[in-house]
Formats: sequence, C-alpha cells, structure tokens
Amino acid sequence: MASGLFIILDDIASLFDDVATMSKVATKKTAGVLGDDLAVGAQRASGFHASRELPVIWAITQGSFLNKLIILPLAFLLSAFWPEAIVPILLLGGAYLSFEGVEKIHEFLFHRQYKEPAAKQIQNKSELLQIEKTKIRSAILTDFILSIEIIIIALSAVAEQILSVQIAAVTFVAFLATVGVYGLVALMVRMDDAGLHLVESADELTGIKRSILINLGRALIAALPKLIRVLAVVGTLAMLLVGGGIFQHNIDTLHHLFAHWPGLIADLAIGLVLGVIVLLVVTVGKWLLVRSGVVHRP
Repeated sequence: MASGLFIILDDIASLFDDVATMSKVATKKTAGVLGDDLAVGAQRASGFHASRELPVIWAITQGSFLNKLIILPLAFLLSAFWPEAIVPILLLGGAYLSFEGVEKIHEFLFHRQYKEPAAKQIQNKSELLQIEKTKIRSAILTDFILSIEIIIIALSAVAEQILSVQIAAVTFVAFLATVGVYGLVALMVRMDDAGLHLVESADELTGIKRSILINLGRALIAALPKLIRVLAVVGTLAMLLVGGGIFQHNIDTLHHLFAHWPGLIADLAIGLVLGVIVLLVVTVGKWLLVRSGVVHRP
C-alpha cells in the first residue's frame, strides 16, 4: 500500500517536472509573438485619458482571457484528433504576422502622419466612450489572432509529449502570456503618472533629494512615448522574424534554401518577402473589389 502511494507520488512529481520543462521550452518558442503582443498592447492602451487607461487595459485583459478559453480546447482537440491541421494553421498565422509587419513598414514609409490622441481631439464624453469601445474590440481581435499563434506554436513545441503534459504546459504559457503582457502594459502606460507623482512629491523636499526626484520623474514622463516607439519597432521585427521562422521551419524547401544563412537573417528575409507578397495580394484584391463595385472606396 505504502509503496503504491510512493509510486503515485513519484509519477506526479515526474509529471510536474515534465510540465515545468516543457513550459520553459514552449515559452522560449513563443517569445517573439509575446514581444509583438506586448508592443501591440502598449500601443492600443495608450492615448486615453489617464483615468481610463487602467479600465481599458482591464477590459482588454478580460477579452484576452476569454480568447484563451475559446482557443485552448480547440487547439487540444486538433492536437488529439487532427494534428495534420496544426502546420497549415501555423503557416496561415505566419503569413498574417509577416503581412502585419510589412504593412507597418509600408505605413511608416508612405503614410506616416501624426494624430493627436482622441482624448485631446474630442471633448464629447459619449463619443470618447464609443471610440474607446471600438479600440477595445480591435485590441481583443488582434489579441485573438496572436493568441492562436502563441498557443499553436507552444503546442507544436510540446507535440511529442503526452496529452496531459501538452495541456498543462500550453495552458500555463497561454495564461502567463495574458498576465505578463497586460501586467507590463499597465505598468508602462502609468509611467508618466508615476513620474508626475515624483515631481510633485519633490516640492516638499530640498537639496539633492529634490533634484533626484525631479530628474527621475521627468525621465519617466519623457520615457513613455519613446518606449512605445521602441516597442513598435521591436514588435514589427518580431512579427517578421516569427512569421519567417514559421515558414522556414515547416517548409523543407525554404529550410534547405536558407540553410547556410544566419538564423535571424534568414527568418527576417523570408518574413519580408512573404509579407510583401501578401500585402500585394491584399492591395490588388481591394483594388479589384473597388473596381468591380463590390465595395466602395473608403
């Protein structure tokens, strides 16, 4: 009886050890998409009135949790009953990520324009709330697409494991993504408020302490827009690298063609070419739809 209990405990310990190991592997594999998710989340949650930033982030976080609850069971069913579908889904997601990355570069090069945040342009409260709801819906939709990629990539990283390990490891990565990404986003978008608080607190001090607090507060206030811009660049590169990497690792022809290239350069090159092709297809498709009268020019 006692020996049987110890065997069960040993099996449980072994299972937890496998889950921990596979969770690390899956997290590493999804790091690029998580970086993109963080960049997108920071951009979507900024530009609101300070009093609305945290409620907006919380609404997006709730939507992200719901996305995971929808996608996870479907992903496990695919893994169990139709594993052949995982690679095509990965390739579709890789094409989408590459397209998004190239589209951002295209917009930066040819359609760059400065727009003040809606909170500064519009004073009508009901209109601001409607814009807020629209941005939240858009952010949740983007999160849904990125969540599919995170979960499928994580699942492909642990595909050789037993189903219980797959479920535990991928679920851990999926919910860690939501908590980690939107937790960091919440901290980032309140950096300027923290900086302002430090500057105001310095009024009660004198000498070197006052100078340190003021300089630190001003640095935090100035750092937020720069940090978001840096994350936008990093997120764009991450999309191209992840998209290109998915194609290189799942299409033998590309893998052999770029075998002698440095890994990151190969992934970036494939992502760029793929993104340009998809962008051209989408642009021509839109033009044809407008030309045929199916849709009206915006």
